[in-house]
Amino acid sequence: MSNKLITLCAVAFMAGLIIPSGFVEAETSPPAENGILPPINLVVPQSLEHQQYLGISGKETFTIDEIKAEIVLVEIFSMY
Repeated sequence: MSNKLITLCAVAFMAGLIIPSGFVEAETSPPAENGILPPINLVVPQSLEHQQYLGISGKETFTIDEIKAEIVLVEIFSMY
């Protein structure tokens, strides 16, 4: 590989680590044991079909409690 390509890949990788994705805004501290899940702002999907499925539209972000469904399953992963 050329040095320019290696440098470009390294810069792109580092930018991905530094620049936040903007998909989720959440509290910085975890909820208390047996506590309530804090509000999490999610980005509205671009697909109109997905917006209709979730029952949301006309906004840039939404919270889980705005989803028009009887049950919403939240799966949380920890990378640590």
